Amino acid sequence: MAKHDERTARIKVTVKPRSARREVKVEGGALVVRVTAPPAEGQANEMCLALVADWLGVPKSQLTIESGAHRREKIIGISGLDQAEINRRLGVPGTG
Repeated sequence: MAKHDERTARIKVTVKPRSARREVKVEGGALVVRVTAPPAEGQANEMCLALVADWLGVPKSQLTIESGAHRREKIIGISGLDQAEINRRLGVPGTG
């Protein structure tokens, strides 16, 4: 689990494995990530982290799955970004 501090933001993610295409989109202040990989052996999780990292413009090494590794609903920690920046990127009202 990632160290909790002011420079580790958290984001709620819903992963949809075995999708026809790869996609990241914002829905209701959270991310929906469609991956083509199956949920076996962590393949969907790895593809999810890669897509979210690309979407955020940060290295994949800055992301960790903090909860939900074996579920579709996950909390991903992003080191090096604060929560206000993530909320702004998600379009959360009142954040910029």
